[in-house]
Formats: sequence, C-alpha cells, structure tokens
Amino acid sequence: QVQLVESGGGLVQPGGSLRLSCTASGFSLDSYSVGWFRRLSGVEREGVVCLSNSDGRTVYADSVKGRFTISRDNANNTVYLQMNSLKPEDTAVYSCATASSCCSGYGCHDVLRGVDFWGQGTQVTVSS
Repeated sequence: QVQLVESGGGLVQPGGSLRLSCTASGFSLDSYSVGWFRRLSGVEREGVVCLSNSDGRTVYADSVKGRFTISRDNANNTVYLQMNSLKPEDTAVYSCATASSCCSGYGCHDVLRGVDFWGQGTQVTVSS
C-alpha cells in the first residue's frame, strides 16, 4: 500500500521549534521530488517547501523562508521539516507529499507542482 505518515506535530509557544517527520511505505521517496504543504482553517492548502529530486534545489514559500528547513534521509525513506521561530499564523495541519517538480518565480501558484501522493497530516498549533 502506498502511504505517507507524518509525525512530530504538537503544541508549541510562539518563537519555539518543532521537527516534523514523514515516512513513506510502499514506494521509495528518493524517486520523487518531495515537500510539505499546510492546510489552515478557511484557507486553501498552500505549499510550504519543495526539494527537487532532479537537481537538489530547494524552494520555500515566502512566508516560511529563513525559518523552515527541509531535509531527507533516503536510507530511512523519510523527509523532515525543521520549523524554527514559529508564529501563531503557522498553526495548521502539515502534510508531506511527493511532487513531479518544484516551482519558483512569479508564475507559480504553489511551490509543489504535480503532487502524486500525500499524507493526512499532523497538527501544529502555535499558541501561548
């Protein structure tokens, strides 16, 4: 069964940090570009970051640039999202996903292009 399962979410105070993990089963993540998107209440999902499989390029949404960092561990079929300097507006359900490619520039609707598989997500709440 093709599956992506996230973990590491929780409640954190503003300015704090969290490290999210995403483990794939049924396929190998190293064959895809990978990334994370988030879903906020009343807002359509938005791509947070994309890591290209073809050239290793990383593309971050402007809202998280300088605060979030993506990495992958192919041996363990896992991708991570290190989240620092968290803000209340970062509160959302975070999901990992595969992508055909990453997108950057003014013409891009989302940093993730051609999402094929995704997980159900892990809740991140930033509050005092």
